[in-house]
Amino acid sequence: MRTIKIENCNSIESAEIKIAEGVLNIKYGPNGLGKSTIARSIISSVANDGSLQGLKPFKYRGVPGEHEPSVQGVEDIGSVLVFDDTYVSQFVFQRDEVLKNSFDIFIKNDAFLGAMQEIEELFSGIKSAFDNNEELESAISDLKELRDDFGVTKTGSLSKSSKGYKAFGSGNKIENIPDELKPFEDFLKCEQPASWISWQAKGNAFLDFSDNCPYCASSIQDPGKKDTAKQVSKEYDSKAVEHLNNLKVIIDRLGKYFGQACREKLESVTKSKIELSPEEINFLASLRGDVETLLSKLEGLRSMSFFSLRDVEKIEDEIEKLKVDLGLLEKLNSPETTSVVDPINGKLQELIDRVGELKGKINKHKRQIEKSIVDNQNSINDFLSSAGYKYSVTIQADADSYKMKLVHQDFDEHIEAASQHLSYGEKNAFALVLFMHQVLSEKPDLAILDDPVSSFDKTKKFAILNELFRGKASLRDSTVLMLTHDIEPAIDVIRSVKKLFQHSKPTACFLSSRSGVVSEAEINECDIQTFAQICETNVRDLSDEVIKCIYLRRHFEILNDLGEEYNYLANLLHGRATPIRKTDAGDVDMLPEEVEKAKSRIEEFIPGFDYDELLSILNDKEEMERRFFDSTIGYNKLQLFRVYKEMHIPKGKEDGVLQKFVNETFHIENEYVMQLNPHKFDNVPEYVVLECERTLSGD
Repeated sequence: MRTIKIENCNSIESAEIKIAEGVLNIKYGPNGLGKSTIARSIISSVANDGSLQGLKPFKYRGVPGEHEPSVQGVEDIGSVLVFDDTYVSQFVFQRDEVLKNSFDIFIKNDAFLGAMQEIEELFSGIKSAFDNNEELESAISDLKELRDDFGVTKTGSLSKSSKGYKAFGSGNKIENIPDELKPFEDFLKCEQPASWISWQAKGNAFLDFSDNCPYCASSIQDPGKKDTAKQVSKEYDSKAVEHLNNLKVIIDRLGKYFGQACREKLESVTKSKIELSPEEINFLASLRGDVETLLSKLEGLRSMSFFSLRDVEKIEDEIEKLKVDLGLLEKLNSPETTSVVDPINGKLQELIDRVGELKGKINKHKRQIEKSIVDNQNSINDFLSSAGYKYSVTIQADADSYKMKLVHQDFDEHIEAASQHLSYGEKNAFALVLFMHQVLSEKPDLAILDDPVSSFDKTKKFAILNELFRGKASLRDSTVLMLTHDIEPAIDVIRSVKKLFQHSKPTACFLSSRSGVVSEAEINECDIQTFAQICETNVRDLSDEVIKCIYLRRHFEILNDLGEEYNYLANLLHGRATPIRKTDAGDVDMLPEEVEKAKSRIEEFIPGFDYDELLSILNDKEEMERRFFDSTIGYNKLQLFRVYKEMHIPKGKEDGVLQKFVNETFHIENEYVMQLNPHKFDNVPEYVVLECERTLSGD
């Protein structure tokens, strides 16, 4: 059993809760008590990321170093997963998959990783050619840039909008500088000619301001000098020169990978003075095609994996196609390229020789994955069906993973924007089940469910509990903290259907808060009673005669036993000196024999019952106030307040909001067939009691 102590977190001055390991721990309490703060404080403390400081109560924030938030008892908890609204909004119902990282959660288990390792070992020879081979990686990078710079059209011809065409299409003007611009040759052939051209062009705007050079202020009175300076920007485009310069560097680095004839032709083309001819354009397009083919082979080899071969019928043919035949790539057929390609081709042949073993491992792995897919799909879809949802999930293969998709029974394709179609309740229910699978996958030390089921009807609540905490693929052996303001889960697992949840050994506690101090009381099976049982218990055990009368009247009402005794008590609690009964003809006084019969029946439950004596107590404003303030039970206070309001607060003066709450709480038996005795488990929020006290005090 773990004891967690929380201090100075939001509205919580102090809280102490116990968590049993490896079981479901239900903590039930009213809204506003601080249940979400309990969850956040635990998460922040385990994360140790400084976020706990953000929970410091506002009343203490002006006092640095004092009343600091603290959490004890979680020091050995290494990981926590929490289900709350944030989880639903951030991790569930992504655009391209139902749950973020669904592959990791549903497929990528230990068996998957083991099988992948075995398969990858067969590829190790090929992969070794790329590992830590900086020269090869650099060549691949340069080949990619060369390919991309020489873009082609749909017909395969060189695109005039490509960087390569812009660089060489009109001739290489860096190698072929016009005579009138020869004085600028050193600048045009520097390492960054494009930068100089751009700089020079900006200065041209100032040439007409003076007869002096805008750069050095020397005299340029000769008109020809100004024209020459302006000619640079007319003749050279800085962007085209930049492309040309970059391509030149790349071509120089790649030179050793080109065949001799290709190098010579490429040098001729790239230094040409005139516009590219159709033959030269075809040559560049053909070179680009050879580069593209080689790159495709190298990339295919580098990315070779289970995923690239899982759907291939004849794996040996697929691997054979990855061999590089330099005889068909004439422009790249050089000794340097051969020295790279031959070892790779050799490793491919070794793999082909072991293709039977490879096919066996891939097929075995596929069967394991298919089983995982079927098991996970069926589990989730069975839940969705049992809960009455018209949705199902399917786990589909992706490029290098698997993703869970959402499907509606009336629609053939998967739903991309699932969050736009699901209701709030549907999203929460679905997300809860997905959360369960994530917990099973990641195995955190603690899973927290922050008010997970309060928005569901009874059927769906049980369907969710059943899915989460029964069966082998469930959270029944996990340490789970469920914080809720809904008593029904506790009723189900502790009493109503406890046999179904015996394996998960659930515990349930009631949380209460007074002046910021949160405490818990264990809920046992005997604590969960019908309201009729609660009334009988409190009429028998309580000492306050007024409270006993209130409970007895509710006892008769809940049993639909609305005879004279019920009517007699109703008259008393409405403060009538002369008891009446309602008839179709109007109100009439109760007959003596009716009164006597009522008294006799009531005395079976409350010996010594005296109508007049109790009426005098009800009419005594000070006495009723004393009883209210002497009571320590919130529910009893509300019952006394309700009677007090009837007798002593003028009509129209009562607080409407407070009155509504009082009335609803008075009729607590209407909420559940089974519930907790409010005398023992006081679930009336403290602020309501304080408001009643304020009303009686006249504040």
